[in-house]
Amino acid sequence: MATIERLITGFDRALRVMAGVARASRPNPSAALAEQGLTDADRRHSAGLMRVNHVGEVCAQALYDAQGAFSRNDETRRQFERAGREEEDHLAWTAQRLAELNSRTSLLNPLWYGGAFLVGAAMAKMGDARSLGCVVETERQVEAHLDQHLRTLPAADAKSRAIVDQMRQDEIEHGAAAKALGAAELPLPIKTAMQGMAKVMTTLAYRI
Repeated sequence: MATIERLITGFDRALRVMAGVARASRPNPSAALAEQGLTDADRRHSAGLMRVNHVGEVCAQALYDAQGAFSRNDETRRQFERAGREEEDHLAWTAQRLAELNSRTSLLNPLWYGGAFLVGAAMAKMGDARSLGCVVETERQVEAHLDQHLRTLPAADAKSRAIVDQMRQDEIEHGAAAKALGAAELPLPIKTAMQGMAKVMTTLAYRI
């Protein structure tokens, strides 16, 4: 019964994520910063990067929901739930920033969510150690891509930078927590496949 309840809760969360309904439990890091003058080109570039980040958070929700639902360990499941709540903050912050930039979230969000959920479920079925290893590798790749965003965001876009910087700090903590719980190193072919999927996602989400 507990598993069924978790699946129902997860389905409700999936609908809210794909509908763009997210509630932040922490203040937006950019709230106190004034909007700076951005050129049209800068605004479009910032929006593209923040749309990529929003898609990343859609995928994170799906991964953690699936991994938590199929986890065999209560402590591991609680970690997925804690990380998922912080990722929902990121989801809300990036959606708000996209609105401020007069842009939108990805039109492909249902596809991103569904694909990430299947990956999360598959990793969870391989056992908690591999599932946590997926978190460590995911967060490593996300940290690298957020570092790149901090380098390429327009210098005047302090609001987007504040959000991305806080996201980066949270992702590092999620990876460390997963490692502390006994994450196993993923085989190189899986890491390579994850990098390939991430490349497709970031390329499409920047525009669509």
